[in-house]
Amino acid sequence: MPGILVILCGMVNARADADPQPSPAMLEAVHGLVSFMSAPHTVKMPDVLAPRGLCIVENFAPFIFCGPDAATVWQSAYAAHSDGESGLVAQFGAAHDFSESGGRAYFSLPTMWTGTLNGRHFEEHGAWAFVLERDGAKWRVLGYGWGVTSRTEAPG
Repeated sequence: MPGILVILCGMVNARADADPQPSPAMLEAVHGLVSFMSAPHTVKMPDVLAPRGLCIVENFAPFIFCGPDAATVWQSAYAAHSDGESGLVAQFGAAHDFSESGGRAYFSLPTMWTGTLNGRHFEEHGAWAFVLERDGAKWRVLGYGWGVTSRTEAPG
């Protein structure tokens, strides 16, 4: 039986590696967002959010950021949410469920954030579901939803 489990796990991993993946140009928008989120008090928000139609679902109040002022409200709320955090680093797994149609793309991105919060090391695992929209040669984040799947904290 253990041999069967190893084979099945290998098949699942092979399937994830074989799934279509977002292009490097698409991932530029994600990496730009991460650069801001890693240091929101010192890094200027790059031009990666869609100027119209933006909608973000987050795990901090007010939880949903949609409408013409979504980017501004989200940036302010995120800066407040991240007070006390430092050394934030995001690591990504292979994207799942990638699809592209009509100038838009969707994918789910397994993500692990690490850093410190008020001197305590943390590790947060989750899934980031993105919708990107093509804007000329660039891709911009039209929407995303963040969901935490696990979080651990330890003394710094």
